Amino acid sequence: MENKEEPIRIDKWLWAARLFKTRSLAADAIKGGKVKVDGNPVKPSREVKEGDVIQVQIEQLHKVVQVKTVIKNRVSAKQVPEVYADLTPKEEYERIEFMRAYKAEWRDRGAGRPTKKERRMIERLKDEL
Repeated sequence: MENKEEPIRIDKWLWAARLFKTRSLAADAIKGGKVKVDGNPVKPSREVKEGDVIQVQIEQLHKVVQVKTVIKNRVSAKQVPEVYADLTPKEEYERIEFMRAYKAEWRDRGAGRPTKKERRMIERLKDEL
């Protein structure tokens, strides 16, 4: 992993730090206003500096990271903790787990399909969440 002082675009850094699968997904998120640096919306060409606090919305997750190292090339998953510090509150991860747990349905094996009444009740419960 290189630690060069030359500037790097935020879309490329988000991709290299493994926050997005592709650079174009990172750029689309930035253009959509889902990425902020120090609370301000940015453009894909903004340069990243060490110490920047970046807020990223990935689906329902609101992730907050602080840049430790400015990198140019994508790093392995093991090196991610060296690249940024995850400042996301624990409650945010718990909220996402809670949402996933209650969105999924679970029925006993052999119980068959839900009746019309059961299906309506399931839909009502899902809408309340």
